[in-house]
Amino acid sequence: MALLSNRTDKNILKQRLKEENIVRKTISFYRYVNIEDPKELRDTLYSVWTELNCFGRIYLAHEGINAQMNVPEESWEKFEEHLNTISYFAGVPIKHAVENNSKSFYKLIVRVREKIVADGIKELAFDPSDTGTYLSAKEFNEAIEDENTIVIDMRNHYESEVGRFDRAFCPDADTFREELPLVIDHLKGQEDKKVVMYCTGGIRCEKASAYFKHKGFKDVHHLRGGIIQYAKEIKEQELESKFRGVNFVFDERIGERITKDILSECHQCGAPCDVHVNCKNDDCHLLFIQCPSCAENMKGCCTPECMRIAALPIEEQRELRKGRMKNGPECLSVYKSRLRPNLKEILKNKVSLNKKDEA
Repeated sequence: MALLSNRTDKNILKQRLKEENIVRKTISFYRYVNIEDPKELRDTLYSVWTELNCFGRIYLAHEGINAQMNVPEESWEKFEEHLNTISYFAGVPIKHAVENNSKSFYKLIVRVREKIVADGIKELAFDPSDTGTYLSAKEFNEAIEDENTIVIDMRNHYESEVGRFDRAFCPDADTFREELPLVIDHLKGQEDKKVVMYCTGGIRCEKASAYFKHKGFKDVHHLRGGIIQYAKEIKEQELESKFRGVNFVFDERIGERITKDILSECHQCGAPCDVHVNCKNDDCHLLFIQCPSCAENMKGCCTPECMRIAALPIEEQRELRKGRMKNGPECLSVYKSRLRPNLKEILKNKVSLNKKDEA
């Protein structure tokens, strides 16, 4: 059997995407459903979607599917037809991106995982299908206008940093598995209150709503289709957006702007900014917020040390990666926001050292 994966260098794939002249639809969908053999289904999906020239990141597990993709407009009908021939996914609600950017993904990844959303839940009695009540955008707006309603953001801290709903509690966590116990602890003693929650596309808050019910919360609701569907509904129905700022998304776009509000600041200089970037040092790729001025001054890097490494010849960079654990804390391979370095402090210390050297 042919190898059902893509081994082409990512820079070549990105260049091909940049040069292609077709239009792609950026979409996402998920469904909690009992999949008997996710490995076999994975190979089928990869083969068909490769033929249709689809790109994206798709996770399969016995508990269901979680997909973020872009599909060529010319292949859209065949894509939908094929999806509906699979009993697990027939009629699955598909969410279209607010900003339909054809460059959202540059290759196809279909992986089998233990769960489509890593939750850290070990309780055998937990039933993920016993979810809370769906709320439309209009119903969600009405619910959060009541000051007695508890509003919960079930996303990571770097997502809520750039965009969130009014009055939402935003847990200071890097992962969904970290958020669940944090939120449960935060709401201890308020099990009888009305709780409404949201996430990017609905998949996390749907599972969280079931977990909250499992933990004894009586009145649990979640936003149908997440922020992506909310943005579509408020536009179609001419409703006020109670979500402010940017909706963080997990693809090449990184964010979709919902309103003009800027809620965050550049992690390097403190200027108002909500643009997430990945450090240009390939051994770092730290996710952080960087304004245009700092992007120019720092060459897209998070620290002076990463600037130095990114400027080296590729072969030297590869050698450094082999021994990165010896290169000091600023050169460690860090992903997303796991280490949360204080970039302002690092730059401040660097400037101070430079002044001492000059003296």
